[in-house]
Amino acid sequence: MSDRKILLPGADGFSTAAPRGPLAELPPLALYIHIPWCVRKCPYCDFNSHAATPDLPEQAYVDALLADLDIDLRHVHGRELSSIFFGGGTPSLFSAAALGRLLAGVEQRIGFAANIEITLEANPGTFEQDKFAAYRALGINRLSIGIQSFQAQKLAALGRIHNGDEAIRAAGMARAAGFDNFNLDLMHGLPDQSLDDALGDLRQAIALNPTHLSWYQLTLEPNTVFWNQPPQLPEDDTLWDIQEAGQALLAEHGYHQYEVSAYAQTARAARHNLNYWSFGDFIGIGAGAHGKVSHPDGRILRTWKTRLPKDYLAANKPFLAGERALQVAELPFEFLMNALRLTEGVAAELYPLRTGLSLGDLAAARLDAEKSGLFETDPQRLAATAKGQLFLNDLLQQFLP
Repeated sequence: MSDRKILLPGADGFSTAAPRGPLAELPPLALYIHIPWCVRKCPYCDFNSHAATPDLPEQAYVDALLADLDIDLRHVHGRELSSIFFGGGTPSLFSAAALGRLLAGVEQRIGFAANIEITLEANPGTFEQDKFAAYRALGINRLSIGIQSFQAQKLAALGRIHNGDEAIRAAGMARAAGFDNFNLDLMHGLPDQSLDDALGDLRQAIALNPTHLSWYQLTLEPNTVFWNQPPQLPEDDTLWDIQEAGQALLAEHGYHQYEVSAYAQTARAARHNLNYWSFGDFIGIGAGAHGKVSHPDGRILRTWKTRLPKDYLAANKPFLAGERALQVAELPFEFLMNALRLTEGVAAELYPLRTGLSLGDLAAARLDAEKSGLFETDPQRLAATAKGQLFLNDLLQQFLP
């Protein structure tokens, strides 16, 4: 166990009293591991990522991650891990030896489900076939490759370090390394992007036959270079044309849209992300990682870790930056904010299982949402209509406390 200072529940000023009675059963449990270093910070990125130095502190960071997890074992309550996700930053900057030591340490502390999904984020500029074969041998069985575009001009505008040929080769190397399950991340609505440009990227991605595609629109986020120096983005009419034509093209090639920006071949949806969207539990370790964990006494906690890598690695600072219990009035919005991102929503019975609240608590707001055409009328499901998917923020406003 770690001798690092523990920030006690409630130390940030929030109540951690159970908001209602015990849950009938605890949700599935996943683990998110944040590795915060990149070769270079992209101008659109608002994630907790930092330019890497020539000597990454791999060993010290793995030690810190395992010590962080030791403290978070209080959230496990006998559950196995259903999935693990290495996010960043660029986790593929770490060696197979470092990730192997980390995974072995995690499994010593928390059991792995027999069919566990373990995903590693990677960028084409960090692809080495031998290295990725070693990752596969560790039990990492899914890759998420950050392509964003195959076109030189667009990649330059986004500040990416790879080119289109490297992106194409990365998919082939992933398959050669033994990965039969991988996602490609692709953006649309890029600076000066036309409909033909966007569809050209999609066609190239589809030709690589990934099992999963994350296809999402570039947005300008605060605290980024693009926020302070906005590029020229396509007009709204062009963005709408790209969205409609792109969704049709993906459907034509067997990629089912199951979430706002997620498309998968049959039975290849990302199980780790499905756990997020169905209000499952996840422990978050690493600099700036967030978690959501349920306890047998009915508490549902949001946690967040120390953000800066130098502080996360400092022996005199706590891993935990804050922790608070969700209150009863927050739970409908918190649950639906995730569940309604799924195009088919979730079974209505999941709401009382995950929150401990009655479906009747949603009745008034749901009726209003149904009348406005934003919410499905099927009593067995909680789901947005096609119109509700387009106006999801408006729909969610109706469930605010």
